[in-house]
Amino acid sequence: MGRIGVFVERYTISSSDEMEALMRFSQVARRMGHTVDYLFRPDMHKIPQYDAIFIRALTDPLNTSYVAARTAQLHGKRVLDDPDSIYICCDKINMYGHLKAASVPLPETIWLDEAEVTHKRAQELLDTMGPTVVLKAPNSSFSMYVDKVDTPEEFLKVGKRFLRRSDRIVVQRFVKSEFDWRVGVLDGKPLYVCQYVIPKKRWKILTYTAEGKAIYGPVIPVEIEKADPRLLATARAAAAAVGSGLYGIDLKQVGDDYLVIEVNDNPTINAGDEDTKAPHIYEDVIHYLMAGQG
Repeated sequence: MGRIGVFVERYTISSSDEMEALMRFSQVARRMGHTVDYLFRPDMHKIPQYDAIFIRALTDPLNTSYVAARTAQLHGKRVLDDPDSIYICCDKINMYGHLKAASVPLPETIWLDEAEVTHKRAQELLDTMGPTVVLKAPNSSFSMYVDKVDTPEEFLKVGKRFLRRSDRIVVQRFVKSEFDWRVGVLDGKPLYVCQYVIPKKRWKILTYTAEGKAIYGPVIPVEIEKADPRLLATARAAAAAVGSGLYGIDLKQVGDDYLVIEVNDNPTINAGDEDTKAPHIYEDVIHYLMAGQG
């Protein structure tokens, strides 16, 4: 029997789908003979008392969750997400660098520093990568600070706005689709497969109204056994380029090929979505966390 600490923030448990998933995780862990406790910021000093830590809060090297991950790592505890994965995935330039080095298939992707964000360079990129390109701030998440542009003027306006957050921006060829594939990968093995449907009259899976309301489409779970082996192979290659932890790989399908859009650490696991066609998901995470214990 082992002790698992689940590090959460208040906003984590305010989501009914996330909370239900955590309850399912806890029930499965206890059925397997383990104990589970929820840890908040004031509880971080307790991390060394646990055998493994499962982080279910927004990750970023500047967030408390990274401190929790580093604390667990320094005390020799198995942790999801591990600090190295957080460090890589929370910086898109770092992440794309790892994917390129591993020859993972991507839409054409480059990054520019501030001096390169000019009208002339914007026109060149729209001519060669366009007619539409996507700009991303390196430290963005949940589709925020990700915009598509069609003209040099839009390129400069969005690019300069993103440069307030970073000294570089990512430029990526726009790939139109009705949905994104999401493949969860744990320790190099597919954990779940879903389609994240793009809402009508939108171009990405999550957008926001002027009032800040989130707009997103339905999630369509797919059995791993019925997924295209090429989809799974591409997702595994992308995960391996980052590490051996838990990742959500976003991919676009172009004909019979798959292009990796991003690798996400701390991927979403909501009750009724990612776990619908993957009832083993919680057991697999627990087995990984408790590997080598007892």
